[in-house]
Amino acid sequence: MIEVKGLVKVYGTKRAVDGVSFTVKRGEILGFLGPNGAGKSTTMKLITGFVSPNAGTAIVDGHDVTREPVAVKRKVGYLPENAPAYPEMTVEEFLTFIAETRGFRGDARAAVVNRAAELTHLTPVRRQTFETLSKGYKQRVGLAQALLHDPPVLILDEPTDGLDPNQKNEVRALIKNMATEKAVVLSTHILEEVEAICTRVIIISAGKIVVDETPAQLQARMPGARLDEIFRTLTQSDV
Repeated sequence: MIEVKGLVKVYGTKRAVDGVSFTVKRGEILGFLGPNGAGKSTTMKLITGFVSPNAGTAIVDGHDVTREPVAVKRKVGYLPENAPAYPEMTVEEFLTFIAETRGFRGDARAAVVNRAAELTHLTPVRRQTFETLSKGYKQRVGLAQALLHDPPVLILDEPTDGLDPNQKNEVRALIKNMATEKAVVLSTHILEEVEAICTRVIIISAGKIVVDETPAQLQARMPGARLDEIFRTLTQSDV
């Protein structure tokens, strides 16, 4: 579903992403880890077509992001870090706006908005404006807009950021259930999240992949060590 080929992104003299390549199959939940500034968010932006690469490309469900960026965006649900929204809109108005930009009209528009709100437990705050929401509810709105068109690929940057423990568990369960029919790339700094739901782990450091294996294989590198200890050893950096 996702094939990343030699992605490079340069900002000035810094190679934020330096020849990154990997694939993600349907049914996989790929945990994308790395210290701040490692290139995680930039790689996600490159896959979704949010920014353009200096070299390389990504193919999403058969569409090349450098040649068919709009087709890729139709296939992807993207939750960026600190997902933006219009502060004066209510939750329902915002999700309706997103549905319309995705091409839904009439009953179909109402149906996808209702489904997204129910999946992310937003029903109690549907009439509230975005600016009045807690951080946790704002994060749920960001997740709802990513899920709204039921895309085959999900790119989620810190999807449980700001949620309380119960909300984290709900979102993890939702992602795990949906992943049977989707390819998911999940950036996180919460290492228990990797162990709970990820089927594979990529660790990126200084723009390059240093690990691509299952959580069990990663744990086997240092038997008895916690995943955070392994992570620090591999990247020489704190989470």
